[in-house]
Amino acid sequence: MPRFTVHVRDEWLTVPCRDLSCTVQWLGLEALKRYIKNKPDNGGIGSVQETSFYVRRCQGQGLLDADDTLEDTLEDNDFVEIVIDGDTMSPDFNPSQPGSGHLNSPYREPNEYILLDGNNLTSTDLVNLGKALYMIKLTPEAEKKVGQSRALIENIVTENKVVYGITTGFGKFARTVIPNSKLKELQENLVRSHSAGVGKPLSPERSRMLLALRINVLAKGYSGISLDTLHQMIEAFNASCLSYVPEKGTVGASGDLAPLSHLALGLMGEGKMWSPKSGWADAKYVLEAHGLKPISLKPKEGLALINGTQMITSLGSEAVERALAIARQADIIAALTLEVLKGTTKAFDSDIHELRPHPGQKEVAFRFRSLLDSDHHPSEIAESHRFCDRVQDAYTLRCCPQVHGVVNDTIAFVKNIIDTEINSATDNPMVFAERGETISGGNFHGEYPAKALDYLAIGVHELAAISERRIERLCNPSLSELPAFLVCEGGLNSGFMIAHCTAASLVSENKVLCHPSSVDSLSTSAATEDHVSMGGWAARKALKVVEHVEQVLSIELLAACQGIEFLRPLRTTTPLEKVYDLVRSVAKPWIRDRFMAPDIEAVHRLLLDQKIWKVAHPYIEKYRMEHIPESRPVSPTAFVLDSPVSPRKRLRNECDH
Repeated sequence: MPRFTVHVRDEWLTVPCRDLSCTVQWLGLEALKRYIKNKPDNGGIGSVQETSFYVRRCQGQGLLDADDTLEDTLEDNDFVEIVIDGDTMSPDFNPSQPGSGHLNSPYREPNEYILLDGNNLTSTDLVNLGKALYMIKLTPEAEKKVGQSRALIENIVTENKVVYGITTGFGKFARTVIPNSKLKELQENLVRSHSAGVGKPLSPERSRMLLALRINVLAKGYSGISLDTLHQMIEAFNASCLSYVPEKGTVGASGDLAPLSHLALGLMGEGKMWSPKSGWADAKYVLEAHGLKPISLKPKEGLALINGTQMITSLGSEAVERALAIARQADIIAALTLEVLKGTTKAFDSDIHELRPHPGQKEVAFRFRSLLDSDHHPSEIAESHRFCDRVQDAYTLRCCPQVHGVVNDTIAFVKNIIDTEINSATDNPMVFAERGETISGGNFHGEYPAKALDYLAIGVHELAAISERRIERLCNPSLSELPAFLVCEGGLNSGFMIAHCTAASLVSENKVLCHPSSVDSLSTSAATEDHVSMGGWAARKALKVVEHVEQVLSIELLAACQGIEFLRPLRTTTPLEKVYDLVRSVAKPWIRDRFMAPDIEAVHRLLLDQKIWKVAHPYIEKYRMEHIPESRPVSPTAFVLDSPVSPRKRLRNECDH
């Protein structure tokens, strides 16, 4: 029989329906009847028939017409809310996903799988799992190892051995032995008591990453989880049933206990969950609506679910992937700014960078050459000022390879640590089936990802710091030779005046956020856990720093494209013209003042989707693959004894020899 889950004030009710030709109004009245049955005062409702209300979907908040039939408007097991006139929304009810994560997108059920074995997942894979691009399966080898480690746990329980976390209490209570009859209760109590986080919940995308990463770690086979429980977690992931996980509460050792406990609590059918079908609702109803059963914890399984660095690492994966994306697009944006400010390409000469051969520096200089090389991509703007009397450019232009370069190398360093952490067993105690023993250690300590993510924040921030200075040069007529704030009729129009202020404010915020959280530690658990990593905050603020960098570079890109308008009809190089065209597809030129925030948001979305990179990347790679000779045009920035040989003649000479 079809049924619907209905939220009325502070309660969830299941309403069966024999006849789907009944109306939405009937469903509302039936839910109200069931609601007042359990209320001593009828819930303050005098007459159900006289109560005025409206009905809306929990997911998306769409209002339903009272006269429409259920057959036409709802599907079996849909979630709806009854809103009684005069009521305010319950503070405990979240009808749809909270906040606004940048990974949010309409949910489409994936049809491809990623095989997990605990050894081969990458940060890129994890972010894609968060975006619901894949479902999950275990490899046969992983299933075998999980089964072997579980068999050892069962032997420990059967033989009444005293082992931490399996037959004892936790932390300060490690010496308290628990009788076999209460081992299930021990694990459930652990999850419930440790679900003590606060703050906004993670977005569904980030909860999905957290769940996927915990599954990957358990798949290594060193945690003692049962295969049945692990399969239930995978079923919940594949159905996108995601627990309500507050973002605050972890100190990053012993692992991310609070957030992972909230993750496990939802899987137990307690607390709240989100799914594309239900929005936020009570976990037991969300699981039931998807044909899933709550997990029933066996000995050691509560500990296996909550002990590890997966909150730090999953958020860190998103941070490092977004940092990588914005870093390479920052080179393209800076190259466009250099064109607008009529800078020289001489500072990107490969001979300079071979003398200081950091990989990131060399790569950034190469990208600048590939985008600005005037023999390969003729630039009318570059030709217009080739014989000017300027000797060299400001550091914000000339030193991009050195500044952007170290950011690239920092990201590579951090990504290596995060990818290692993704595939690390971080439980305690570790279960070594091949040795027939469990060993208590400290792999749960989050110092590695915490330090790395603090370093990432410091590194990637510099992209915003140098970008803001380039925005200043674009907006300042004494530096740019362009109209003040890049607008005509200055005074009547303010142009990019406050957009630059926004960039400055974001850079200033980043300077505070870049203070490393991992230099702090507070003793917890009655001094049993007397040194912690504070990695949860390191991950969250790294993400915030990256977001600010993206926004600052969005403003620079808009400003650079506006600068191009004042140089027309001259054209820049082909790849940079393609970038300009892409920006103009979402933000028109600034003729007179208008609402600017939507333009910034639209360009920010281009950067998030890596569309700027996708437009320019083919030109960069073509330049790399064709080994095109480097242009070294004559200019006052260089002194040569003889007239320079043209690239084509140089190529012929090389071929002759």
